[in-house]
Amino acid sequence: MSEEIAVIATVQASPGLEAEVEAAIRPCIAATRKEAGCRLYTVHTDLEHPGRFVFIERWASREALAAHEREAHFLAMVDAFRTRLHGSIQVQTLRELT
Repeated sequence: MSEEIAVIATVQASPGLEAEVEAAIRPCIAATRKEAGCRLYTVHTDLEHPGRFVFIERWASREALAAHEREAHFLAMVDAFRTRLHGSIQVQTLRELT
């Protein structure tokens, strides 16, 4: 049996491309929330670091996350990130202590 996981992902827009990064993220939010294995999917802007976006996610399992990463809306967002980010996507995959 797979256990629920959490993901925290962070991206930093290149200077001047913040609006383009946000525009790439927005369509992915609603589409991701409709996925069967998605328990939580929120994206935040960092008040201390302009242009930084933080994804806070909960997935039914690692398999659900893997399925998400094959979805067209996710792939479109990642493709848009290729030329608009400063640095790489930072991802933490977590298991809750119980």
